[in-house]
Amino acid sequence: MTSHQSTQTMKPATAAKKLGVYLEATPAEFREGVVSRAELNELQTNPPQWLQDLRRTGPHPRPVVAAKLGVSIAGLARAGVTEPLTTEQIEALKQEGPEWLERERATQAEVRKESVRIKKKNAERQA
Repeated sequence: MTSHQSTQTMKPATAAKKLGVYLEATPAEFREGVVSRAELNELQTNPPQWLQDLRRTGPHPRPVVAAKLGVSIAGLARAGVTEPLTTEQIEALKQEGPEWLERERATQAEVRKESVRIKKKNAERQA
């Protein structure tokens, strides 16, 4: 019996998520096809110019926007930020420092602090 390995493929939306880019901003040929695991690996190791540009200037998907602003995705939603933002828009938000951004950053800092406390407590229990 011979084993035949099929090529693993994924939808463009999945590939865009793994690449950290906004699907609607990718080229049509990327959005309309399927992406193999080998193609994804190639895009990650040798990104074409369009991918480099998207990563640098955006528009960025919500997880990337949240990370760049130092808030959670839920925090973005609470603030009414539902659309992808460009790097320029993100930098402008940082400069403006709106009240919601400061509040969400503080919330995120508390969540991180609590996570560290829980991990430490669990580690002590294990010991």
